[in-house]
Amino acid sequence: MVLLAVTQLNSQDNIDANFSTVEQLIMDAKAQHAELIVLPENFACFATGQQLATAERFDELKARIEQLAFEHQMWIIAGTLPCPYRPDGVIVPDGRVRTTSLCISPEGKTVARYDKIHLFDVQVGDHIGAYQESKVFEAGDQPVVVNTPFGNIGMMICYDLRFPEFAIKLRGLGAELLSAPSAFTYHTGEMHWQLLLQARAMDTQCMTLGSAQQGTHGKRQTWGHSLICQSQGKILAQTDQEGAQLIIAPFDLDAQNQIRASMPLQSHRKFI
Repeated sequence: MVLLAVTQLNSQDNIDANFSTVEQLIMDAKAQHAELIVLPENFACFATGQQLATAERFDELKARIEQLAFEHQMWIIAGTLPCPYRPDGVIVPDGRVRTTSLCISPEGKTVARYDKIHLFDVQVGDHIGAYQESKVFEAGDQPVVVNTPFGNIGMMICYDLRFPEFAIKLRGLGAELLSAPSAFTYHTGEMHWQLLLQARAMDTQCMTLGSAQQGTHGKRQTWGHSLICQSQGKILAQTDQEGAQLIIAPFDLDAQNQIRASMPLQSHRKFI
């Protein structure tokens, strides 16, 4: 059994201040003997119109979070960073970028990269109304499952949570945990955030790690309520305050495998 940590942040446009908060949370998680920490979407910078400027610093910011992983000997799911190039190094055309989640080992090395597949092009009943990520971002096209010493992590990002077939695909590729760095709007988060995390956990029989932004970020308001639930959808930990928070829960892979064996959903599926 291992301990896994999930954060909640209220990231703004000050990258150094955001990194300072992240490092403190990493230190707190390490002090409590957690082996993995998950950061939310846009952890390094969350401000209107800053995605392209932040993307220009991708390599620098990636190196900074790798250094933190090495210094504190932690596995890190580095939320998301905007990246100006595809996994093969080709520059994203049309002045767009990709929303990229990194898995970083305690050796300070990026061992996996997942580019967000489902883009948030929707109408939301809040004061902003329309969100169109595809104006700024190019969608990824490859699901990613990364092996770690404590289990295989299927990497998701925010809006991906609304697509059960994607989570089930990750399970089919060997996922035993799902990471979900997110920045749900207050409106959609209040309605669906907890339900989606529990549903994806039950769909896949994976522990699900939902790391969220919370609060105001310029004109944006996010829901927060970072959450860890086990493979039957039971909530193990959830943030209950505003701002930067840390939650930790145990993960027992043997116990999860017993749950899967007693209800073998994957082998019973007919249409996926």
